[in-house]
Amino acid sequence: MFLSTLTPKFYVALTGTSSLISGLILIFEWWYFRKYGTSFIEQVSLNHLSPWLGGGDTTGGESSTTLTNNNPQPSVSECKVWRNPLNLFRGSEYNRFKAATGKDPLTYYDMNLSAQDHQTFFTCEADAGKAEYEIMATAWRERNPEARIGAAKLALKTNPECAPALLLLAEEEASSILEAERLLKEALKAAEVNYRKSQQTQHQGPLMEAIHRRDTNVLICVKRRYAMCLRKLGKLKEAVKMFRDLTKEVPQILGVLNIQENLLEALLEMQAYADAQAVLAKYDDICLPKSAAICYTAALLKARAVADKFSPDVASGRGLTSAEMSAIEAIHRAVEFNPHVPKYLLETKPLILPPEHILKRGDSEAIAYSFFHLQHWKRVDGALHLLLCTWEGTFRMIPYPLEKGHLFYPYPTCTECADRELLPAFHEVSVYPKKELPFFILFTAGLCSLTALLALLTHHYPEPMGHVAKTAVNFISASVYYVLDKLETLLPSNLLQHLSRI
Repeated sequence: MFLSTLTPKFYVALTGTSSLISGLILIFEWWYFRKYGTSFIEQVSLNHLSPWLGGGDTTGGESSTTLTNNNPQPSVSECKVWRNPLNLFRGSEYNRFKAATGKDPLTYYDMNLSAQDHQTFFTCEADAGKAEYEIMATAWRERNPEARIGAAKLALKTNPECAPALLLLAEEEASSILEAERLLKEALKAAEVNYRKSQQTQHQGPLMEAIHRRDTNVLICVKRRYAMCLRKLGKLKEAVKMFRDLTKEVPQILGVLNIQENLLEALLEMQAYADAQAVLAKYDDICLPKSAAICYTAALLKARAVADKFSPDVASGRGLTSAEMSAIEAIHRAVEFNPHVPKYLLETKPLILPPEHILKRGDSEAIAYSFFHLQHWKRVDGALHLLLCTWEGTFRMIPYPLEKGHLFYPYPTCTECADRELLPAFHEVSVYPKKELPFFILFTAGLCSLTALLALLTHHYPEPMGHVAKTAVNFISASVYYVLDKLETLLPSNLLQHLSRI
């Protein structure tokens, strides 16, 4: 009786409302997938509903991967965020971009990591009672750039030779590289004086040793940033000499600052390819951690020997020479380590300013490498053409990159989330391997299309569609009643009593 009283308008309203709701769900799911790379419904189901309904492990996926993964894969180090060895200056480069475009090139997460680095490198427990260092300890924690600059100027009034204050002003207040170089030159003189003083007293106790360690960190960072200024100003020989001195003086800190990558980039700018090959021979070792700069520079140097004469048609006819095979294998090795770099080198994806921190094998490292090394690839005739012809062949060797690699560990799954935190919102993060659309997006898209089609048909053909709807409901209800009747005949009538006794 209820079904017979329903009018076609009811079915139009029902299907139209269903189409609207499923369309809204589809839009939200698509937005969430584009922003976070996963389905909202799937994430809620796996993380909240499944443990609650099925009593599964509620500790999350991270602990399960670290405890149950049988591969000897260093999962912690893979997702470690590293300091970008070629990071730009905030005042003279990042801020100029922000003033010109209105877009912030650095994320809060990235700047917060820098603040933590500064507090680790430039403060120690012996700073208590020293006015300038107490002021700078506060300055490194400040979120407001003006407050940091003001604190640095106050520290300089207290002590005109405060090297950390001069370093901060060179990084954040200097509006040009020339001004930054001048401030860093003063900071370098002050840092060398403080280093020599603390070197003489470093064995007089733990506090003196902490002061010497702090002064060493300040001297290394100031010297490195000063050498980077010289590199930007075209004083390449001076910059290379300082980078070489740093790699010899402080080999124990190379793992943190990766100064060898600064040296490599400066040598490539000088076109001193033999010297660059010598540096690679020292640092491209199986026992040392790799980076995009190491792998792609090795590929560039090998491609340089054959790229100007390479032709795919000729190579397919006569076969590859040993030099060509070596160059292609080096490109495949580099692409396996970081598959995001070729899109930037081939300029099929737009570059942005590199962040202050990078994730190895991620999109952030690809941006940082390509931003400085694209010009070196363009300078070698045929290198980009060789890369274009060969880089996609890497993926045939690693059909399942998340499960098994060829020369490296399987590609880490954590890079996308970390890169979204490090890179600005206006940049479209490169994802590898490319993700397929989640099931729930396809399901809601089909549901929205089906209900919209039903609403349209019901609106144009109300009587036939009403008859179809009643027939469908009657069929479903008859099927349900049939199943219930069968259950009553199969199950005993006093089943509930037996269950209550059990």
